[in-house]
Amino acid sequence: MPRVRTLTPGASPTHFFGSEVRRAREAAGMPQAELGALVPCDKSVVSRIEAGLTQPDESFARACDAAFVHLDGFFTRFWRDCQTWGVAFPPAFAEFAAYEAQALALRWFEHSLVPGLLQTEDYARAVLERHPNVTDDQVAERVVARLARQAVLDRDDPPRFHVLLDENVLHREIGSAKIMHDQLDHLTAMAKRPNVTVQVISRIGAHVGLSGAFGIAEMADRHSVIYLENAADGQTVEDPSIAAEVELRFDVLRVEAFRGTESVTMMEKAAAEWEP
Repeated sequence: MPRVRTLTPGASPTHFFGSEVRRAREAAGMPQAELGALVPCDKSVVSRIEAGLTQPDESFARACDAAFVHLDGFFTRFWRDCQTWGVAFPPAFAEFAAYEAQALALRWFEHSLVPGLLQTEDYARAVLERHPNVTDDQVAERVVARLARQAVLDRDDPPRFHVLLDENVLHREIGSAKIMHDQLDHLTAMAKRPNVTVQVISRIGAHVGLSGAFGIAEMADRHSVIYLENAADGQTVEDPSIAAEVELRFDVLRVEAFRGTESVTMMEKAAAEWEP
């Protein structure tokens, strides 16, 4: 029997919508395939919406209202109302963030920035405010969402988190010297946690990570979900062949990296150099 994914209805409109669909369908004794036939869509789409992994469209909301008439049009009303709510994550990353929150292990490679899970508030703001066409309110909302993601590392059973960083990340000024100093202090402290490993890759020479940053979420059933960063806000991928290729790249990069203790020393030295 497939594992039922735990939702946090207050986390986002997608989680709330999915939890309410699941609640209504199970109360009606309706299989996912039957609801999918009304949309129409595949059973897997219903499953992903109920798991908070896929955002529904209006036709899905209307189909739910047709299936559960006693709820008096709730799903369509909710879907239309939440379209005006602020969006903290781009859709592609919102999908990966849902996997990230449930992952057994996380791996991340970055060539330009400290990964979001390890960013300080000021560093995150300095990064996010550079995005085009964003308002101050949108930046504030996205900073809050990025910091909220970090709670996954503070769980009683946090995932193993292995980070590979190009050395240039330690020397690219983001915001100000003080922001960089505080960020690298925080990065060093996180790297000393028992479930977190940060390794630095020399900035001298080429390596297979220069074409783009990526993240890997290893789930409890051992399949991996990949996030590929790009200029169009990224892409979440579940194709096993792509996952295998990205995991191979991570392994190749790890061979090129300094040891964990050496990397911590490099981060401490870089933090001292940024001290204002």
